[in-house]
Amino acid sequence: MSKRIEVRAPMSGVFYRRPAPDQPAYVEVGNVVKKKQVLALLETMKVYQKIKAPADGKIAEIVAENESPLADGDLILVIETL
Repeated sequence: MSKRIEVRAPMSGVFYRRPAPDQPAYVEVGNVVKKKQVLALLETMKVYQKIKAPADGKIAEIVAENESPLADGDLILVIETL
């Protein structure tokens, strides 16, 4: 039975779906991910924190918009466990 896991911002910052503007996004909806795989970046005061998958699963939904400001606890994406 699959379970939905919400991945939330651990702190306030700017959300980035890609490692650089000219590179593809870390993940897209439907991608299968492994625990601790990098899903996105969160930049706070010029420090980039990697947002990692808390469990194996499939990306069910990406809520946060690329380059948008997020507050602590904002929903970033949803993973459906396999």
